[in-house]
Amino acid sequence: MTVELSTRGDLKFRSFFPEHFHFKSLCSRIFERPQSMTIGPFDETIVHHNIKISSTESSYIFGTISYEDSSDASKHFITLSDIHLDVMTHIRPATCSQEEFRRMWSEFEWENRLVVNTHLSSPSLFLSLIASSTNMTTLQSHEAPGLQASQFLSATLYAKSVFNEDALMNISIERDEKKKLVGVVRIRAKTQGIALSLGDRVTEIQRTSTT
Repeated sequence: MTVELSTRGDLKFRSFFPEHFHFKSLCSRIFERPQSMTIGPFDETIVHHNIKISSTESSYIFGTISYEDSSDASKHFITLSDIHLDVMTHIRPATCSQEEFRRMWSEFEWENRLVVNTHLSSPSLFLSLIASSTNMTTLQSHEAPGLQASQFLSATLYAKSVFNEDALMNISIERDEKKKLVGVVRIRAKTQGIALSLGDRVTEIQRTSTT
């Protein structure tokens, strides 16, 4: 019997039989081939795999168990359920000055630009939902008042990963005459993984949000 695991995203398997489970480095390939085991009827064994995460990105671990039946030498495969590693596990609220934010915004090369598409009709409620759901801190926001509530909102948000990586966000939205929010959400980071993974999170929030 052989347990074979692989990854989608920036993960790397360091060793297949350590003494304990430990997160280890980043690359989307397997370091070592797994060892095969022979077990008898009703026997059991425990296999430990060593993985390291050293960057912020949503990833998946998937794999199969392959085994041969000694009675007829036939080979069988069992597909394992995926293990999802959520990017939000690594994002923490943080603060920085407006000068630092502008400097990082101009330096970071990765940008993920998302069109606002939500059932929410309040700009301030949309900002609050995005901030809380992405673990980001609102550094500054400007609202233009309407008859009953703000019609326009522009805000900057900031967070840091557990690996000391910066995540920046800018939200610019307005409520049109049909009371529908339109605008863009821009995410910038030094690495592509954070920008794309936070973008996926924002897209999910918009899809599941209600009025």
